[in-house]
Amino acid sequence: MARITLENLAHSYSPHPKGDQDFALKRLNHVWQDGGAYALLGASGCGKTTLLNIISGLLRPSQGRILFGERDVTDAPTTERNIAQVFQFPVVYDTMTVRENLAFPLRNRGKEPAYIAERVDRIARMIGMEEMLTRRARGLTADAKQKISLGRGMVREDVNAILFDEPLTVIDPQMKWELRTQLRQLHREFGHTMIYVTHDQTEALTFAQQVVVMHEGRVVQMGTPAELFETPAHSFVGYFIGSPGMNFIDARIDGDRAILPGGQVVELGARYAANGRTQIGIRPEYAHLSETGLPVTIRRIEDVGRHRIVRAELAGAAFNITMPEDAPMPADPHVHLMPGKLGIYADDWRVAPEAGGNA
Repeated sequence: MARITLENLAHSYSPHPKGDQDFALKRLNHVWQDGGAYALLGASGCGKTTLLNIISGLLRPSQGRILFGERDVTDAPTTERNIAQVFQFPVVYDTMTVRENLAFPLRNRGKEPAYIAERVDRIARMIGMEEMLTRRARGLTADAKQKISLGRGMVREDVNAILFDEPLTVIDPQMKWELRTQLRQLHREFGHTMIYVTHDQTEALTFAQQVVVMHEGRVVQMGTPAELFETPAHSFVGYFIGSPGMNFIDARIDGDRAILPGGQVVELGARYAANGRTQIGIRPEYAHLSETGLPVTIRRIEDVGRHRIVRAELAGAAFNITMPEDAPMPADPHVHLMPGKLGIYADDWRVAPEAGGNA
């Protein structure tokens, strides 16, 4: 296992990039600690797979370098990096049995037959294929083949890191939950460095200790699931994490007040200095319907079982509110924004309160 350091890393698929717009991966410095469980989360095309392929050695970065521990591996081929990688779509040997597929990485490294048998049996139990070990891979379903790929990526104990590139795309929902649980258990037991690429926030938040959120080729925030939810550093994080995502309302920031487009005033509880395009952000969970507060227009109500989602309009913008299933609907709906749960954003980045502020 190894600490993975990215120094001044950037990548462009253009041979002669002229500016940031030509870079699929914009300049970043980042450290993946030895033994950590990380998720790379973002929308399609944000640079997640590009970054993963640079770490694995499938792609050489246009700028910067990659260190495994103290060793510079920027120009080292994949075979010298001692990593395992599981791809989005299954990669298996159709003529081999399930057992032979799982054993292949260990046999390549000359491991003892007894050790190979023990590891293969253990991984097969984990992925639910212990009854299929003698079957050839040819003819198996796509999700069964992907389980083999997943198992083969995890069968080795001596790797520097295991990289997962959206590995559960073809797995049915119930098995996805089981495999994520097993991956967490495997990480706790063996302490591999794991980097898991996904566009699914549920996968990221349930798997990782630290989630790295990417947007338009940049890392915009790294934190625990709770940190991403409570204090999004960028408006994309607020929007992307949560269901529904964070509400954002354009506002002019005047010290400890936010003035909305309709003239309504929101007390912020602290003073802020913010320029550019400024907004207030709040989670639907922290906005409560009441008879007093800011007037809202309700457009529709969606019942999602444990709670209802109120689709409303505030100051001319869409605004979502979650409310308990049994909560009464006020006759004259207003919304109350919980103190201390508001975020202030300038040009999409969260703004800290001025010294001495309490927010």
